[in-house]
Amino acid sequence: MANILVIGEHAEGKVKKVTFELVTKASELAAKLGGQAEVVFIGSGISNTAEVGQYGAKKAYVLNNANLEKYNTDAYTKVLFDLVNELKPQVVLGTASPVGKDVLPRLAARLDSGLASDCTNLDIQDGKLVATRPVYSGKAIIDVKFESALQVASARPNSFVPSVVAAGAAAEVVNKDMDAGTLRAVLKELVKAQSQKADLTEAGIIVSGGRAMKAAENFKILAELADVIGATVGASRAAVDSGYATHDMQVGQTGKVVNPNLYIACGISGAIQHLAGMRTSKVIVAINKDPEAPIFTKADYGIVGDLFQIVPLLTQEFKKALQG
Repeated sequence: MANILVIGEHAEGKVKKVTFELVTKASELAAKLGGQAEVVFIGSGISNTAEVGQYGAKKAYVLNNANLEKYNTDAYTKVLFDLVNELKPQVVLGTASPVGKDVLPRLAARLDSGLASDCTNLDIQDGKLVATRPVYSGKAIIDVKFESALQVASARPNSFVPSVVAAGAAAEVVNKDMDAGTLRAVLKELVKAQSQKADLTEAGIIVSGGRAMKAAENFKILAELADVIGATVGASRAAVDSGYATHDMQVGQTGKVVNPNLYIACGISGAIQHLAGMRTSKVIVAINKDPEAPIFTKADYGIVGDLFQIVPLLTQEFKKALQG
């Protein structure tokens, strides 16, 4: 049967939103193949695995092993390889997250399958997966077609809208004890970020600052706006190199590739390296004093002016609108 297997992601015992996005799309694609969408979770203690059934998944496999509690490249690759060989799906989908970017190329190599990474859309044509992805730092978009029988792809977060197709439905949960093999390296500790905000790669709204922020303490005006609209604060490489922001906030070719519904660029000129990390955002708003700044050529909405005046005004107006 031409099933689609989604590699689910979870954190602190909860399934991540990106998994629901991908399951929604996988369910749609599986219908075109005459198969079904299934999900695999690695680890234990995940409370809502059956919930993927509401988004169209028929089964949720939970792979258990003491060596799978923390992420391990070798162990994850092995158990996924074993499961794919057992289930024999036609398509394997994952998220273009740090875990997905690490494990999917290794898995595809071991399976001798084609791989399309960092995709922004997926479709079925002539019975095979077709993946749409940006290339050349986002300056062009291509469709990747597969020749291999098994097709593997990763999709950017926020590329698809999670949609409940069967309210209250629960996927059949299948617990499987897996051999994780011999580990060559062991993750001893995972240090959690102190921020309660969504990670940049998963955020629906991002407010980013550039070199024009002038100082690290000035990022507080972006944080105030972000708090009002439920956004995550990002930064350009210039701001990070200047010491105004930390590297985990960096958006761009050498930082994080993001795909939010709304991206507000404050004092960012729009160098190609930064655009490569955010140009697939659904809506881009640019605030810059320079009317010739390259960012305006990519922005859906542009405001020419001083960000130190405009951002606080936006914060006030959003407060009024959201409270009203």
